Amino acid sequence: MAVPPPPGPERPEGPYPPPVQGPYQGPYQVWGQGYSPYNRPAPVNGLAIVALVLGILCFLPAVGLVLGIVALAQIKKRGERGKGLAVGGMVMSSLGVALLVLAVATGGARDFWDGFKGGMNDPAGKGTGAGTVFSLRKGDCFDEPGDSPKGTTVRIDKVPCAARHHAEVIANFATSGARYPGRGSLLDVADAKCRAFERAYTMDAWAVPDDVRLYHFIPTRDSWNLGRHSIICMLESGDGKSGLKGSLRKDDFTLNADQFAYLRAVNTLDEALREAPAAKYVDDDLRGYEEWATKVSVALDDEAHLLRGHGWFPAAQKPVATLVDDVEASRKEWAKAAAAKDAGTFSAHYKKGLKLIDPRRTVTARKVLGLATTPPSSDGGGGGRGDGGSSGGLEV
Repeated sequence: MAVPPPPGPERPEGPYPPPVQGPYQGPYQVWGQGYSPYNRPAPVNGLAIVALVLGILCFLPAVGLVLGIVALAQIKKRGERGKGLAVGGMVMSSLGVALLVLAVATGGARDFWDGFKGGMNDPAGKGTGAGTVFSLRKGDCFDEPGDSPKGTTVRIDKVPCAARHHAEVIANFATSGARYPGRGSLLDVADAKCRAFERAYTMDAWAVPDDVRLYHFIPTRDSWNLGRHSIICMLESGDGKSGLKGSLRKDDFTLNADQFAYLRAVNTLDEALREAPAAKYVDDDLRGYEEWATKVSVALDDEAHLLRGHGWFPAAQKPVATLVDDVEASRKEWAKAAAAKDAGTFSAHYKKGLKLIDPRRTVTARKVLGLATTPPSSDGGGGGRGDGGSSGGLEV
């Protein structure tokens, strides 16, 4: 009987060595942990990142656009990542370039710089600072530098309205059109619109000094071609020396609810009274005077309705009610004048109706409401300033 060999590793048969024992079976060696050439990501293109940052910040948009284009070319050539970053930077930089071109074309960049310089000159935020007329906005008060000849200066010094000043801006509006419309056309637009803005800005015409006049800046041909199409309306001291002190603004921004309601009602009548016929005598245009009387009658009815419909505080109720009685009685006289068949009958009712709306009959209500109580000397009968003082303009 043969004795079996002792236990132990068996010698493999054949010419090949036994396989390596361990956790990985098989004849192939695997890559070491932490290193794999197939998982290594491609680098992100640096110019693409810079282009995106410049696009987001809107800083040097033209440079951001160029860098985005160069980045796309490098990414395609090198196989790098960052195509989305480059495209995003190009899009935002393109918008920045478009906005920059628009700002230059419309003068917005210059206005921004003027405003920035004004802010540097007025760190306390009191509304003061040097600049140009193009930086003026509604409600600004300003002086013209004494060493700048009137008619050529475009430089101004903004000052607080509480201090003595040369003029106060009541409106700044843009005119349309690609071609320069001409000086005469711009003056016509400025004269008509600035008068309307004046009535809206100074609703209490009694509070405007008699020597104040309407003035405006209109663009020259060169300014128009540079994109400056704005007309600036202002009120200035008539003598050009004494100046103004305190703001002339009396609108819904500065008035309380009762003051605004009262002035809105009485100004309805003032608008109608301004439309009197050009003919000096009723005999010369009876038909025109009758049509005017009809408009005044309607305006008086509107005024009574507005005054009656507002909820007045107790102290104002009685004087306003008395005023409404006068207005309604005057409306009847104006209605009779509108139906008159001859100049004599018209004049009789016209005088009665006009007497009932004499400005002095409104002083009590005005005093209670805290409004000015001295009628302007240029008053035309309804308590307003008429068409205001003489209008003038300067090309800038």
